[in-house]
Amino acid sequence: MKQSIGHIALVVNDYDEAIDFYTKKLSFELLEDTYQAEQDKRWVLIAPPGSDGVSLLLAKASSPEQQACVGNQSGGRVFLFLNTDDFWRDYKQMTAQGVKFVREPVEQEYGTVAVFADLYGNLWDLIQRK
Repeated sequence: MKQSIGHIALVVNDYDEAIDFYTKKLSFELLEDTYQAEQDKRWVLIAPPGSDGVSLLLAKASSPEQQACVGNQSGGRVFLFLNTDDFWRDYKQMTAQGVKFVREPVEQEYGTVAVFADLYGNLWDLIQRK
């Protein structure tokens, strides 16, 4: 048997502001943006450039319970991990775009890592593994 995770839903306040952040500040690619009339929502997929793995499904919060989770999908822990082949290139580009790093870069036994917050406050690791 072979299985894989295809998408991870990321609850957002607004499709367009989330697309703007991820494509402009993180240089992600917009893979799909399709309106689904029967559910009155959009199917929005994004992924890092060159990625052939999991993509993010930007899911607009549609209830008070979902709205309460925007920016806190993992209870304040690092939620997502952005692997890179050049940590310092991406770190410099992201800081130049105004991405807020909440933990500065450190060298660990497994690689170079720093923690940043997305536009809603979800925490991400930017990591280059050794």
